[in-house]
Amino acid sequence: MSAIPAQFSRVAIIGAGLLGTSVAHAVRRFLPDTVIQFADQDPEAVAVLREIFPEALATTNPVDAVRGADLVVLCVPVRAMAPVAQSIAGHLQLGTVVTDVGSVKRSVITDLSAALGPDVTVIAGHPVAGSGRSGPRAGFADLFVGRFVILTPEETVDADALERLSAFWKALGAMVEIMDADEHDLVLALTSHLPHLIAYTIVGTAADFEDVSESDVMRFSAGGFRDFTRIAASDPVMWRDIFLTNKDAVLEALGRFSEDLAALQRAIRWGEGDKLEAWFTRTRTVRQGIIDIGQDTAEADFGRRGGAAGDEGDGPVLKPYAND
Repeated sequence: MSAIPAQFSRVAIIGAGLLGTSVAHAVRRFLPDTVIQFADQDPEAVAVLREIFPEALATTNPVDAVRGADLVVLCVPVRAMAPVAQSIAGHLQLGTVVTDVGSVKRSVITDLSAALGPDVTVIAGHPVAGSGRSGPRAGFADLFVGRFVILTPEETVDADALERLSAFWKALGAMVEIMDADEHDLVLALTSHLPHLIAYTIVGTAADFEDVSESDVMRFSAGGFRDFTRIAASDPVMWRDIFLTNKDAVLEALGRFSEDLAALQRAIRWGEGDKLEAWFTRTRTVRQGIIDIGQDTAEADFGRRGGAAGDEGDGPVLKPYAND
């Protein structure tokens, strides 16, 4: 029987948004012997952290937060990764593992490796989980339970470090998947980044439509449009960075989508109902597949009674939904 990987004893979390605070809540619940050290550039967020996590260090100085840590989790927008990494370079103890929670992986690996150098173990990661809330009070311990965390290690990664990081996420309730960084970026361009781009476009188009008032759009929103508005309410800074750092994969996915949209437009214009029905029938199987593997529910309102999962209260009615 293989030995259980050594637990990280001191975790530094840089960034006090939904994911950062959820990591802290989960560590406090599932790994209670692990010391938590926080950093966020916003003094008001740090004050909230000290209120919620009185046992943890909370500071605006990332150097203080990483001191003595054997795991550093970067929970900042993708284009903020490089400057944060530069600020802590030279202040990490030997053997520290640095990971992240960003939705783009190739650019993060490049930025972190360049900033931290070859002596620091970098294993990029992406928890495919989110909620409708943000900020230092948004986190909750169950965010990662039953959700995927994708790790994208380079071929030269230290095997023991990868095993320890995988065990860490599994201890927080996640299912860990190992994936190539470029494959991750293309898959997420299709499953997350493109849907967000479409949602931003549809909501903006509806709001700007000259013959329909914005108030009517809001009053008579059908379920589909409401779901788009939930997606389109996501953090604009985070999504600006995602599209700029994963532009090649997003543009590839967007090109294919544009071709398919043009084909549907022709089918509607020429009354080709058989083509429309065949397309809609095929795409229903994708939805059923998502339900079958437990990534959503077939319940009314998708199990998100009273709003999208995580929009209200301490956590979701069922599971948090996959996001970024």
